[in-house]
Amino acid sequence: MKLSVVIPAYNEALNLPDTLNAFHTELRAHNIDHELLVINDNSKDNTIEVITELQKTIPTLRTIFNTPPHNGFGYAIRKGLENFSGDCVAIVMADMSDSPADLVKFYNTWMEKKVDCVFGDRWSKGGRVIDYPKNKLYLNRFVNRMISIVFRLRYRDTTNAFKLYSRQCMEGLKPFMSPHFNLTVELPLKAIVRGYSFAVVPNSWQNRKHGTSNLKIREMGSRYFFIVLYCLIEKFFSRGDFKKKW
Repeated sequence: MKLSVVIPAYNEALNLPDTLNAFHTELRAHNIDHELLVINDNSKDNTIEVITELQKTIPTLRTIFNTPPHNGFGYAIRKGLENFSGDCVAIVMADMSDSPADLVKFYNTWMEKKVDCVFGDRWSKGGRVIDYPKNKLYLNRFVNRMISIVFRLRYRDTTNAFKLYSRQCMEGLKPFMSPHFNLTVELPLKAIVRGYSFAVVPNSWQNRKHGTSNLKIREMGSRYFFIVLYCLIEKFFSRGDFKKKW
């Protein structure tokens, strides 16, 4: 069963070599058939040159361009989710904040438990967070706590982008609505509301070594609120429109 790894990249030339080599090495060591699909989100640095050079030593690496005017984190991921070739797909950051070993755990959990999705949890027992920005920490915990209360979930890391979905599940989540970072909330909430099965696996996270995150908290607040509200409305008013039940 083939695993696709969707990696959005905007000006990540300094991070991509470490990230792509680490994931390729780990997946190959565990004999996991895979592709590393980098979405070049109209980068202004030498990202494309770096990818071209890496393709000489990483045969499973391919890239597609997310051209203007629809640029941004969410649009880049959506481009990848519309073009991956695997039986399942994972979303991974280009800055090496996600762990290759954790991705192997996600894949094995998906294979063994036959679930539709595998969600990472950085804050549960077994999870680990390294150098998480203090100005975002309390907001992260508050937002995830509120989502878990509203949707009556024990899972409390919905905003964690590091997740794995089966192809069938991903098709069932379309059409995508979010153009920005709120896509990381839209995907798992839709999967839960539409009755897809999921397993939760503790994962680690570490802050990037190069560059800065493009997430702007103030700009994203209203977008996160909108997509949470949309999924909440769908939960209560879908009336069994989906094949799987809540």
